[in-house]
Amino acid sequence: MSGAPSRVYVARLAGLPVYDPNGDQVGKVRDVVVMLRQDTKPPRVLGLVIEVFTRRRIFLPMTRVTSVDVGHVVTTGLLNMRRFEQRPTEVLVLGELLDKTVTIRESGTSAVVFDAAMEQWRTRDWVLAKVAVAESAKRFRRRGQTHVLDWSDVSGFAVIEEGQGATHLLAAFETMKPADLAAVLHELSSKRRSEIAGALDDERLADVLEELPEDDQVEILASLDTERAADVLEEMSPDDAADLIAELPTDTAERLLTLMEPEEANDVRRLLTYSERTAGGLMTSEPVILPADATVADALAHVRNADLSPALAAMIYVCRPPLETPTGRFIGVGHIQRLLREPPSALVSGVLDTDLDGLHADDSLQAVSKYLATYNLVAAPVVDEEGRLLGAVTVDDVLDHLLPEDWREPSKVEGVHRNGS
Repeated sequence: MSGAPSRVYVARLAGLPVYDPNGDQVGKVRDVVVMLRQDTKPPRVLGLVIEVFTRRRIFLPMTRVTSVDVGHVVTTGLLNMRRFEQRPTEVLVLGELLDKTVTIRESGTSAVVFDAAMEQWRTRDWVLAKVAVAESAKRFRRRGQTHVLDWSDVSGFAVIEEGQGATHLLAAFETMKPADLAAVLHELSSKRRSEIAGALDDERLADVLEELPEDDQVEILASLDTERAADVLEEMSPDDAADLIAELPTDTAERLLTLMEPEEANDVRRLLTYSERTAGGLMTSEPVILPADATVADALAHVRNADLSPALAAMIYVCRPPLETPTGRFIGVGHIQRLLREPPSALVSGVLDTDLDGLHADDSLQAVSKYLATYNLVAAPVVDEEGRLLGAVTVDDVLDHLLPEDWREPSKVEGVHRNGS
């Protein structure tokens, strides 16, 4: 290769689609794997971690990358589908180097890494040649100066840093869905998971926790101070919060419930009284509930709430007051597909499906599954003996319990985790 070397900033690679030679997308970039050297030579870039459509993270050697262009990466099409497992000598640029505090050799100034650039040399090898850093803010400056430096101009990458930040890593992953960010966190070290959890806001962290395996959930919650842990639990859906609290020691669970807002805590306490694999244990206590005199326009406005899962947004539940669970008498459900065909001014009471009797809290997981399959539903009401609505079960909660307990774990394959790079 002649002329200036190709330069690619790693933070801009996060989430880029990866295509085979036929133009078919095979996955997305999640990180860059490098090997640090003992001297000041720039680390060699070994390859990319990409996530394929099964959410498995695999290793793509740089020798298989034919193009790194604006907006996409192209491979030779030869992929080893074995799960990526990080070796002790390897470092993840996004997961471990971003937000690291380093020292600028010339001035001795501390700085924080906010990006790094890899370059392809004439030998065709890729190296992590440049580091983008922001100096610590000085007294009369609101922000420190930023620099793009040679790798050899910076020291401190091999030092284990306590309390490493996560601001720039999260900026690189800002557009990720909670389930994808959860997959990234799951693959990182316990230390780095805790640091990233500390940098997420309560709502985002709650969304991510709901997508993590139980062991990771418990570990991250334990890394938070008690008051913040209670705040995060409040942001979670009551059924997910109840599932997580059920995994905690009794005294810890009670302390967190005491710190939560009484209304939120009461919902969780009520869900904890039901057996796990029953309709009561599966349900959420916060479906979309409306009175009989609500209009179709009211119903559609409620289901537009971006915080609702697609399954919860597919149906409204009409009840007599009070409208908080347990409600007054349950009247019927309104299917959003039907409501979309009605005038906005029409009353929901005129287009209800009143033939669904609803599940009971002690109905088994098998009974719930059969109910949803029989009536072709993605959600179903749960009522008590007095005909009051207790909550709703959604198909995603049912699948959580029908699948193996470790279904969130990437599939493991025995043997060598990848071909040599």
